[in-house]
Amino acid sequence: MPEQLRHTLYQVSTATALVAGIYEGAVQISTLRTHGDLGLGTFEDLDGEMVIVDGHFFQVRGDGSVREVRDNVMSPFAAVTSFSADQTITLDDCPDLSHLTSQFDALRSSDNFFYALRVDGTFDFIHARAMRRTKEGIPLVQAAAVQPEFEFQDVAGTLVGFWTPEYAKTLNVPGYHLHFISADRTHGGHLLQCRGSNLRLQIEREGDYHIVLPETEDFLKANLNRDPTAALARAEGEKK
Repeated sequence: MPEQLRHTLYQVSTATALVAGIYEGAVQISTLRTHGDLGLGTFEDLDGEMVIVDGHFFQVRGDGSVREVRDNVMSPFAAVTSFSADQTITLDDCPDLSHLTSQFDALRSSDNFFYALRVDGTFDFIHARAMRRTKEGIPLVQAAAVQPEFEFQDVAGTLVGFWTPEYAKTLNVPGYHLHFISADRTHGGHLLQCRGSNLRLQIEREGDYHIVLPETEDFLKANLNRDPTAALARAEGEKK
């Protein structure tokens, strides 16, 4: 791994732009590959969930299908890092997502840094979703209201994602944001809930935050002065 990529989070576009419905592709997968091997995001026209694990880029689409994507595929929003864990622990029992995140909380040394996260193991239960292809300009909350959801039982796989400080809420999803991919690469999505045991948790503190802004017409003209917190919570979280 090139030394300059260690502890560096490379991000394309902002959470506020995504909330505003800016889904036009800004970078190719080939570019993202040069900046890391673990991460998440979405695809042009909000066409599914991106899961990046061990340098492989997967697309989980709204119909539940999973495919590894080619270099020329475009993304409007993504975050990627060259993952090298600072700490690793084994979680014997994980009754729910709240318990999992509390374990990561104990590993975080600060509320002011970004952190990259990875969890490997067999999950008793996974609740996930995947966005459907959406027209440019339709707000994220509206698109998320019709997202397909999936439940998986006794599935081996990996969670990847990030913890973002509250002060960076206009840039990325504040708090925990995780995507799932099964070990056989046939199931996945944006994580809503999970349960498991004997899970391997890894965390890396990111000291360098590199953000690239899209040069698309919609981004250039958009009003991005809104606070996206409430919209992100509604779009990203589990429906009550």
